[in-house]
Amino acid sequence: MLWAGVAVADQRIRVLHVVKGLGPGGAERLLCVAAAERNRERFDYDVAYVLPWKDHLVAELTGDGVGVHCVGQGSGRARPVLDLRWVARFRALVTSGGYDVVHVHTPVIAGFVRPIVRLLGRRRPKLVFTEHNGWRTYALPTRLVNGVTYGLDDAHVAVSNEVRASIHRRFRDEVEVLVHGVRVDELRKQRAERAAVRSELGFSDDDVVIGTVANYLPQKAYPVLFEAARIAVAAEPSVRFVSVGQGHLEEEIKAEHARSGLGDRFQLLGYRADAVRILAGCDVFTLASHYEGMPVALMEALALGLPVAATAVGGVPDAVTEGREGLLVPPGRPGELADTYVRLAKDEMLRTQMAQAAYDRGADFDIRRAVRRMEDVYATLVGGAGSGNG
Repeated sequence: MLWAGVAVADQRIRVLHVVKGLGPGGAERLLCVAAAERNRERFDYDVAYVLPWKDHLVAELTGDGVGVHCVGQGSGRARPVLDLRWVARFRALVTSGGYDVVHVHTPVIAGFVRPIVRLLGRRRPKLVFTEHNGWRTYALPTRLVNGVTYGLDDAHVAVSNEVRASIHRRFRDEVEVLVHGVRVDELRKQRAERAAVRSELGFSDDDVVIGTVANYLPQKAYPVLFEAARIAVAAEPSVRFVSVGQGHLEEEIKAEHARSGLGDRFQLLGYRADAVRILAGCDVFTLASHYEGMPVALMEALALGLPVAATAVGGVPDAVTEGREGLLVPPGRPGELADTYVRLAKDEMLRTQMAQAAYDRGADFDIRRAVRRMEDVYATLVGGAGSGNG
C-alpha cells in the first residue's frame, strides 16, 4: 500500500472513518448511507468508534461489508472519551490496517487522532475531517482541541455554508462545502407505507400529523417543541404530533412531555429503526432546534415530499426556501413555530403546494453525488484518479 501520493489508478483505496459512537445520530447515519453507495470496485471502508454502548448501527454497517472496530472500553458513561486507553488501540488499528485515508467526523476525537496519524511519518494515511456543526456550538475544550490541531488535516469538508462560515478565518478558505445526502430512491419507496403507519399510530385521515426525528439532546429544543405543540393543539383540533429519537435526556424529556399535558396528541416513540417509515406517515416535518449542521432528517423529509416547519438554523435555510418548501422561524420562539403548524394544518392547498416543492427539492440531496465527490478527494490525496463513477 502506497501512502505518499504515488498510488496508481487501479489501486484499491482503504478508508477508515472515525466517529465517537455509532448511535442513530445524523452524522452516524450518513456513514451508513455513504457506505451503501461507495464505489466497491475502488474503495474499502472501515469504521472505528470509541463509545462501546453506542452501537445501534454496527449491524447495518457490517451487513454491508464494512469493517467495524470499537477502540473504546466499558459498558456505560463511566468510561468517556477521556479514558485515553482508546488512543493506543486506535494507533494499533491504524498501524496494522493499511489505510490510505483516515476520515474523522467528530471534533474532540479529531484532536487526538490528528497527531497520532501525523506521527506515523512519511508513510502515514491522509487525514480528512468533516465539520458537521458550527464551531460556536462546541464546548470550549472541544473548540480548543479541534482548533489547535485543525491544520494537521490534508482536507477539510463542511456540511453547510453556515458551518463553513463558523470556522476560524485562518482555515476557512481551505474548507469545501459538501452537502451530504440520503438515498433518495430508496427513501421514496417508504411513501407506500403512509396508510399503514397512520393506522398503527392511531391517526385518522383527517388528522394533520406533524413529525420529527430528533434525538434527546439539548440542541433539539424539545421544551420549545412541546410548547409550540401545546399552543397549536389548542388552536387547531386536527393537529397531532409524533417524534422519533433517543438519547441521554430521555427521562427529562418524558417528564417535560408529561408536564405539557399533550398526552397522546404528541406521541414519543423513542428509538425506531424505521424512522423514515414513520415520517412517511406524516403530513409535515418539524425541527425546533437551537442549532444544526445539515440535518439528515430534514433531507429525508424533503425526499419524501413533506412540507417543513422549522427553525432557521444551520443548513436549514440552505435546504428550505421560506414559503416554497416550508415555513421558517427564529429559534427559541414557540409561539411563532406554533403559528406555522396551525397555518399548514388549516390550509390544505398550501400543504399540497409545499409538498410538491419539497419533493422536487429532495432530489438535490441524492447521496451518490456527495459520495462520488468525497471519493474523488480521497483518490486525489493518495494519488489516484478519482472514483470512476461519474
